[in-house]
Amino acid sequence: MSMDIIIWWFLLIDSILCNLVVWFFPNWYLKKFKVFAKLFPPTKGWAGLYLILVLWIGFLLSVLG
Repeated sequence: MSMDIIIWWFLLIDSILCNLVVWFFPNWYLKKFKVFAKLFPPTKGWAGLYLILVLWIGFLLSVLG
């Protein structure tokens, strides 16, 4: 397994966890990370875009081999 595939898997896991938190546990995120949540608020649009971009990169990696 090459390094770019490993990095892609980490990004995929991170984007899935990000979407789970934003869609189902936003109050937990706001309570747990008060200062960080002011800088990076839990927004569904950005989390969805992040997942779409990671999936697109995965598709490009599979096409390139």
